Amino acid sequence: MTIFQLSLFIVAGIVFYLFFKQLFSGNHPKRGVDFEAKTADEHIGGISRPDKIFSAPKEDQQPTRIETLLQMADDAVAKGDMLEALKALQSALIVDEKSTEALQRIGYVYLQIKEYDKAKEAYEKILLLDKEDDLAHASLANALHRLGQDEEALVHHERAIALDAEYAPHYFNYANTLYDTGRKKPALDAYQKAYELDNTLVEAKKMIGQLSGGENEQ
Repeated sequence: MTIFQLSLFIVAGIVFYLFFKQLFSGNHPKRGVDFEAKTADEHIGGISRPDKIFSAPKEDQQPTRIETLLQMADDAVAKGDMLEALKALQSALIVDEKSTEALQRIGYVYLQIKEYDKAKEAYEKILLLDKEDDLAHASLANALHRLGQDEEALVHHERAIALDAEYAPHYFNYANTLYDTGRKKPALDAYQKAYELDNTLVEAKKMIGQLSGGENEQ
């Protein structure tokens, strides 16, 4: 081996040493997750249910960008940080403005922070994509009720029940709107149906007792 070849060998060895030292040192740049929304008024929402869960990536697959953002939103909601969830969901809707999973979640967040008009808009977008989404009908009804649009809310409650007559919360939410509008007898019937389908709904049981105990019925 010539002196020149020996010098090249030594230089190459030094380069490889420095490269692997940097690689395993933990000091190399790491890719972060940036979920800062680019718009302030995009629209998580709705009521979740055990038999209508959102899809999750397989363990051997890397989550997509939108799956990562949805998970970040779910984690933020679990911690009670609705503003953090909102930012993640706004970014998710930039990625896919027609994502019903993101729209359901953001509608829920808007309900929690009492931005009912935006919640209504989110659920209406879902129904434009799928008019037979019972959860969207039920959630839209809840938003409309909070906006004082009770007659329209009742229509969507009834549509949700027609689409899934075995889901107790649909009857419970319907009963709440009926009760608030003074329709005590149909409210009692709806509370009873909710409790019949799910006897863990203690509030339904409480309202059944209250309405059966002598309040004026209409």
